[in-house]
Amino acid sequence: MRKGRLFNRPIAIILILVSICCMIVMIMSMLNLPEIPTGHSEIEYQQSSEVGKFGEMMVEMLPTDLAFTVFVPSEKAFERDLGLRANHSLSPEEWDNTYATVSRVLGFSAVPRKIHSDSIPPGEAKSFDSISGFELYVSKDLEGELVVNGVRSKRVDGKKEEVVVHVMDGVIMDAQFEQSVRPDADEQD
Repeated sequence: MRKGRLFNRPIAIILILVSICCMIVMIMSMLNLPEIPTGHSEIEYQQSSEVGKFGEMMVEMLPTDLAFTVFVPSEKAFERDLGLRANHSLSPEEWDNTYATVSRVLGFSAVPRKIHSDSIPPGEAKSFDSISGFELYVSKDLEGELVVNGVRSKRVDGKKEEVVVHVMDGVIMDAQFEQSVRPDADEQD
């Protein structure tokens, strides 16, 4: 019987030591973990219907801890230029097509650096490559409004953490994509 008790004591001591070590490691790792964002953090500029659901979708696709500038179409521009309507396009049946379209637009209109409106001198165009390689020409018109590939801005210099957000009055895209997503005239009647 004594032999059994001797085995139980060292095993019990080792078990207790391992348990304590595991608890210490868990506590240390919890103290060192970065805080995880919980859900949707608000964009730091005044929320408006101009950005809308699709614009929010675009901004949420980007990592907010890296420097990006995104030229987000307004809600009206998404509807007018791409035929995307929040009530219909966000339904479960249309979700995959909507997500593909919005992510493609993001590729044309996001630049991996910060571009504030005051960094563009009036009367001078600057060229930037979007994340898809599409060339963006950014300038200011006579009224001082930001213009990207012929599309005027509605609101500039919004910010969500490290991402600069400019709301545009149109969709920035190449000609091939524009032809593939252009709403049919028959559908609008």
